[in-house]
Amino acid sequence: MRGAIEVARRELGATFDSAIAYVQIAGFGLLANALFMNEFFLAGRLELDAYFDVLPLLLAVFLPALAMRSWAEERKHRTVELLLTLPMRTFEAVLGKYLALLAMLAVLLATAAPLVVMLFVLGEPDGARLAGGFAGAFGAGALLLALGGLCSALTRDQVVAFVVATVLGLFLVLTGREEVVGVLDGLAPQLAAGSFLFERVSILPHMERWAAGRLTLDSAAYAILGSAALLWATARFLDGHRD
Repeated sequence: MRGAIEVARRELGATFDSAIAYVQIAGFGLLANALFMNEFFLAGRLELDAYFDVLPLLLAVFLPALAMRSWAEERKHRTVELLLTLPMRTFEAVLGKYLALLAMLAVLLATAAPLVVMLFVLGEPDGARLAGGFAGAFGAGALLLALGGLCSALTRDQVVAFVVATVLGLFLVLTGREEVVGVLDGLAPQLAAGSFLFERVSILPHMERWAAGRLTLDSAAYAILGSAALLWATARFLDGHRD
């Protein structure tokens, strides 16, 4: 773990040395909070349901932007060999970059702090539901970051990594929307592809359960095991394709 922590520190230092990270954080916070406030004034309820409704789509776009450079940049500048020759296993390097991305995810979600404070000042919202919502968002984000890291490892082009990870992330989110499930089921009723994707693949039902306060074991396993499998695949690919 010492190697992973060192890599994570290196990555975070490099990330915050650039103004891009601050722009991404500010952009995410402003967009998410603005969309929530619009719905909040319309609905007038002391809850973050509107925030958690829009959050999956934002994560599916913003998180690939964070993850796209993690390995593509290393491969492009041929520094990946140097990193992987350090006294650490490949999986430690992958884990270190992933931990840095998780820290950035936590910062993005922390931009909702003013909304949480506002709700508690105005009344008594359900704290358990709020905690469940953020836990579900973090789990979903962790999976999307692991996916983005794998896409970054597969190419030297950051733009390609971003586009592929975004498309896959949006697929995981949109297949959890009722209207998408209805369309897919309607196209082939016997296959019920929409229902299958909703129940077995989509990330959205798991987030919604946690946001509703239902902390289920299968949702936790979906995020943890899915992320672990993607990290393992990233490490295996890098081991087999050193430049």
